[in-house]
Amino acid sequence: MPTGIIINSFAIIIGGILGTVIGPKLSDNFKTGLNSIFGVCAMTMGVSSITQMQNMPAVILSIILGTIIGLMIHLGNKIQAGGLLMEKCISKILPGKSESSEETRSLLVTAIVLFCASGTGIYGSIVSGMTGEHSILLAKSVLDLPTALIFACVLGTVTSFIAVPQFIIFMMLFLLATFIYPFCTPAMIGDFKACGGVLLIATSFRMMKVKEFPVADMIPAMIIVMPLSSIWVNYILPIVS
Repeated sequence: MPTGIIINSFAIIIGGILGTVIGPKLSDNFKTGLNSIFGVCAMTMGVSSITQMQNMPAVILSIILGTIIGLMIHLGNKIQAGGLLMEKCISKILPGKSESSEETRSLLVTAIVLFCASGTGIYGSIVSGMTGEHSILLAKSVLDLPTALIFACVLGTVTSFIAVPQFIIFMMLFLLATFIYPFCTPAMIGDFKACGGVLLIATSFRMMKVKEFPVADMIPAMIIVMPLSSIWVNYILPIVS
């Protein structure tokens, strides 16, 4: 039973609804200040994940190569286009914000990456599917609900619908966990978490408006980090040591 995934999706839905309702009643200073705090929380989760790194060269190489792949295939633009299409479709059914400023598009991409592609969520889904342990996803839900509320203050109803692609992605990982997890060594898992932590830190900088990292284009790093970690440990490390 994917209890953690269901709770995490409902946390985003509820947070999105609450943000859409009470957003107009909150001052800009309040939303900006609280969003910065959630950015710090995301950074804290990222730092915590990075401390579990086992092979720094493999993780760094994954981030570099993954970002290059993402930029070459314009993954960030495709995710942004998909998010805006989702927003457009929803706006025909439910009332919401009609403007599509650069800041709004950037915020939408940040929300999609934060909710759907964080290392915590991906790893939590795999662990949940393999062992039935939901604590990782439950901890993510605690942060996602108020974060979704703040995003919805700006993005509106579309925030709640981000739970749909998130549920699909996490459920796929949940179902594939039986096949993935047996091939994962502790070093591979630690490097995977660290890679996700780097994406979380990059996302936190976007949330705090410090630096607009191409977070969406960095997502392929999450796919190649485990194979690179395995290659490093089994083939490269014995040579260099």
